[in-house]
Amino acid sequence: MNILEMCDSEAASVPVAATAEQAIRTMLDRHVGAVAVIDENHRVAGIFTERDVLRRLSLGEHDPRKISVREVMTTPVEMATRATPASKALATMVERHYRHLPIVDDDGRLLGMLSIRNLLEAQIDTLTTQLRLRSVI
Repeated sequence: MNILEMCDSEAASVPVAATAEQAIRTMLDRHVGAVAVIDENHRVAGIFTERDVLRRLSLGEHDPRKISVREVMTTPVEMATRATPASKALATMVERHYRHLPIVDDDGRLLGMLSIRNLLEAQIDTLTTQLRLRSVI
């Protein structure tokens, strides 16, 4: 299974012209902790996460209804491709304390959003299958 197959069926995203409020509403509506911020060419320009809300909006003077997501998103963004092995994606996420990793094509266009939850669920499935096979033998 490649990492794109581990992702939710459709990645949550907002355009760079969106407000922080729109990004937060998208996260809440989709029950996700991050959205990809997409530019005019449909490339990933940044990522906006729950941590960005806490660090850049919760105690600041910024009004999420008025500030552009571009101003409070995280950039540059570490990204992976569908060819990135799950082990490398996990290592990157653990080493850099990321909970989300955009999966992009060769042109930087969003294909999916990998979460640490996706990787853990895949690992649990693998371990469960291994345990079942051992109990049969």
